Amino acid sequence: MAILKVARLGHPVLRKVAAPVPVGEILSAEIQRLVDDMIETMREYNGAGLAAPQVHALKQICVIEVHGNPRYPDAPAIPLTVLINPVVTPLTDEMEDGWEGCLSVPDMRGIVPRFGSVRLEARDREGNPIDVVAKEFFARVIQHETDHLNGIVYVDRMRDLATLTHLAEWNRYWLGNQEQDE
Repeated sequence: MAILKVARLGHPVLRKVAAPVPVGEILSAEIQRLVDDMIETMREYNGAGLAAPQVHALKQICVIEVHGNPRYPDAPAIPLTVLINPVVTPLTDEMEDGWEGCLSVPDMRGIVPRFGSVRLEARDREGNPIDVVAKEFFARVIQHETDHLNGIVYVDRMRDLATLTHLAEWNRYWLGNQEQDE
């Protein structure tokens, strides 16, 4: 396994649409190695998730996991989840504002509206179908990561760029003043 280089905001790979992974290739050594490397990279940088385009691979793959993450100390636990070719369908029209950060936008946070409940259809790393309803923080992370597969970064979804703040200033001025979603 290897820790991969994470593309930062401004790198063109973050603005490209990722290609679906053919189901017959999910178990290939190449895809399995990429998934392993993405998990190791996400854990190394304390991410709640990581999408393949963030590590310069234009494939529809995301990994998600939260367990005592120092970047998200109050977030509910999310077991390791590998999503291949995910399709996300909102289950409500209501949007909820919440703080987000991103490994590709280091040391920054911003308030982003997201659907509070979504249906997720995907394949796992063995190629088995996934069909679940996700709510709240898990739904937010799913939407954030799947946006990366479509060339969208969380700052694109922000309604008010006045909330875009450096992490140190967020901890000092914002954290105690607003309800924290993640």
